[in-house]
Amino acid sequence: MGETRLQAGTKTRKKLCWVTTSPLIVNSALIPHLLRLCEDYEVTLVVNASEGTALKPLPGLEIVSIPILREIYPRDDACALWQLIRLFRKRKFDLVHSYGPKSGLLTSLAAWIAQIPIRLHTFTGQVWVTRHGPMRRILKAADRIIAELATAVLTDSNSQKDFLVKNGIVREEACTVLGSGSVSGVNTTRFKANPLAREAIRKELVVPSDAVMILFLGRLNADKGIPELLRAFGHLFNKHPNVFLALVGPDEGDCLKEVSNMGAASAQIRHRGYTPIPEDFVAASDMLCLPSHREGFPLAIIEAAAAGVPTVASRIYGISDAIVDGHTGLLHALADPIDLAVQLERLVADPDLRCKLGENARLRVMAEFTEARLTGELARFYQRLQ
Repeated sequence: MGETRLQAGTKTRKKLCWVTTSPLIVNSALIPHLLRLCEDYEVTLVVNASEGTALKPLPGLEIVSIPILREIYPRDDACALWQLIRLFRKRKFDLVHSYGPKSGLLTSLAAWIAQIPIRLHTFTGQVWVTRHGPMRRILKAADRIIAELATAVLTDSNSQKDFLVKNGIVREEACTVLGSGSVSGVNTTRFKANPLAREAIRKELVVPSDAVMILFLGRLNADKGIPELLRAFGHLFNKHPNVFLALVGPDEGDCLKEVSNMGAASAQIRHRGYTPIPEDFVAASDMLCLPSHREGFPLAIIEAAAAGVPTVASRIYGISDAIVDGHTGLLHALADPIDLAVQLERLVADPDLRCKLGENARLRVMAEFTEARLTGELARFYQRLQ
């Protein structure tokens, strides 16, 4: 990085630009970092503000809307790349920081072309893990380009870092994990046990107060393991008719069409789309389930943990950093609905185990994954980029 300096608190404030695809990403994970950095830097956020989800208030930030799409659309992607190049050349940022695979590729290319001195990317999970054939090779090559063009790289978990190094995406010495991992940590005053929210959400969902409620929180698609979760719930319901499943998030993979084929179990499945109050749904649940096929570091797991809610999730990199198996939650074999049902049943049938794992999870979050710790780690990381 030569003579580049990124110094906070100087008379002339350095200019930073953060780039991502979706307001959902900003609302769920990036706001604490952005607001903290605004204290020391002039911060611009580039996001596809036309996506549909409204951004939460971001006082002190400049918002620039560029339609960076998550899926591959060559003409639209070329247009977004050109808009980024023009913005970077005009504004001459001292640092650009990207989140997400598509925004990472376009931002890295644009920042390199515009000669931005510090180019930072955060890897939060690899799309190509669940792909096959030519598309897997193309997406994997895109991650290599991001890492090659970046002057610094972050990953949100140690196991993800190991995975990226093993697959030749990044060099170990060029990759950093902040604290114990995660993108932004947890706001523990927001995610906590809340009896009033529990009662209100259960009333809204028509779930009895004495029922066991399993929560899935996130996008509904095959990569998140929704087909396996539905099959596992069918097995579980046959043995425990007092169990309910709440699916909270947009149905991106048309997964809910399978619910109608589940017989009596379908009557105890509830769906809500995107919610601005995930903390209330967490408070209303008895356990979280995340049978995902790929993750960086799933924020939902530590958000649930902060409220004393344990998680059953797949045994993959990223998730293995968020859960201590048998201590803060339970892991199941990847893409195995039978093993998933077995692990869910352990918690459904044993309220004492649920309480024990949930309390252990809460204590771990308070020690390692608070929002204040992660925002502080990022601020110090920026200061080291000198």
